[in-house]
Amino acid sequence: MSEESYQARTLPQVVAEAAASYGDRIAITDGEVNLSYAELDAARLQAARAFVASGLKKGDRIAIWAPNIYQWIIAAIGAQSVGGVLVPLNTRMKGAEAAYILQASGARLLFTVGDFLGVSYPELLRDQDLHGLEQVVMLSGEAEGAVAWEAFLAQGDGVSGAEVERRSAELTPEDTLDILFTSGTTGKPKGVVTSHGQNIRTFETWSDTVGLRSDDNYLIINPFFHSFGYKAGWLASIIRGARMLPVKSFDLDEVLEQIPREQVSMIPGPPTIYQSLLAHPRRSEFDLSSLRLAVTGAAPVPVSLVEQMRGELGFEVVVTAYGLTESCGVVSICRADDSPERISHSSGRAMDGVEMKCVDAEGNTVPAGSEGEIWCRGFNVMQGYLDNPEETARTITADGWLKTGDVGVMDEDGYVRITDRIKDMFIVGGFNCYPAEIENSLCSMPGVARAAVIGVPDERMGEVARAYIVTTTDADIDEAAVIEWSRGNMANYKVPRSVRFLEEFPMNAGGKVLKNELREMAARESG
Repeated sequence: MSEESYQARTLPQVVAEAAASYGDRIAITDGEVNLSYAELDAARLQAARAFVASGLKKGDRIAIWAPNIYQWIIAAIGAQSVGGVLVPLNTRMKGAEAAYILQASGARLLFTVGDFLGVSYPELLRDQDLHGLEQVVMLSGEAEGAVAWEAFLAQGDGVSGAEVERRSAELTPEDTLDILFTSGTTGKPKGVVTSHGQNIRTFETWSDTVGLRSDDNYLIINPFFHSFGYKAGWLASIIRGARMLPVKSFDLDEVLEQIPREQVSMIPGPPTIYQSLLAHPRRSEFDLSSLRLAVTGAAPVPVSLVEQMRGELGFEVVVTAYGLTESCGVVSICRADDSPERISHSSGRAMDGVEMKCVDAEGNTVPAGSEGEIWCRGFNVMQGYLDNPEETARTITADGWLKTGDVGVMDEDGYVRITDRIKDMFIVGGFNCYPAEIENSLCSMPGVARAAVIGVPDERMGEVARAYIVTTTDADIDEAAVIEWSRGNMANYKVPRSVRFLEEFPMNAGGKVLKNELREMAARESG
């Protein structure tokens, strides 16, 4: 798709087009609720009228702090249709963390729920300074001083559909669609500003490349507050006319029952989801023949897992992808006909219309096969960090290259293998150690389901590797076995000097291991 022939669009145009194309087809199934594409569009317009009645102006921010429920989508697309800017909040946040983002974004309205997994979000905010927040709306449940979702919608009854259409028509693809805040693992979270047009083009391209279809039943496990659940989830589904099946809280037994009941064909997520399905003792009792498409990433993907996903779970297409919030969520994608080895050992090549290269510390392109920082350039690169021109200038070069902070190796065909984050590198006796390289190797050891590696202080070497391991269900391995295996399979300076076994890793919403929490564990142990 050339720059000249591509027609950029806005979010309201995309939803209206989906309603025109897929009308009576079911768009969302959430428990007992079924909404067709025509009904989803009608719900969008109703919510948009309510946002106009609430005084929302173009560029005003609205925050959503809720699990994956259908009202989340309606609130988002209703606001975005009249120029509102979406600010999603992580459902794992504490009150002070959420308050920081509400204040930093300048959100006027907050949409939330009364209770999720025993947590009341309004209660968490009770003692926080929220002087810019004008109203809290409950998508479900109740809270003191908050407005019910139905009451919020009703206030739009006096606003004409023509006013909504006028406001939608005024939007351009260059207008801001959302502000997603980074995880903040290296300081305060930063708001990433992206526009209507670039997000829609990114996920049109993503959907086309991975092969998402209008007849897919898409189990959206990834949370809506993350680009994987929001943009590669419900936004991609609307673009393609797929049926969305939001998962509020992941439960493996429920997922196994839902696959045959709803004829689930698409399941995205980190490798652990597929490993869990494969390891389930009652898997053979369920008909999983509807499974067709899997998109994974965020962690090493062993070749054997790709083969098992195809051979035992029945996926026709298994692909990996790579991206970051600052790139609208996607930079590179494998192709459907790539081999299991290529899918396992790379995160694909740049999606169409995007450039990618690996560079040295001076910004010079390194030869194929050499390690370097990954940079990308194209329509997917963010507009910038919210109210932070200095950090934006440090991250995006004058000629438009986004410095990802990820280290990788690119082959002759442009396929990239992510080796690590620059900040996660540690030095063992003068040798640079990239944890992801060691983790990839450890994942090929029998009995290892997942591995995470950090550097810990060492009197003689400065730092040495420590491995955290999650074993497979039938594994019988100990620290000595892991170290002995490592000595036979990797350079001595990379060999973990200590091993700790965990039931599960601390992870963020995208399925990435929270290395800072592992470092805190190690510090407590040594202290």
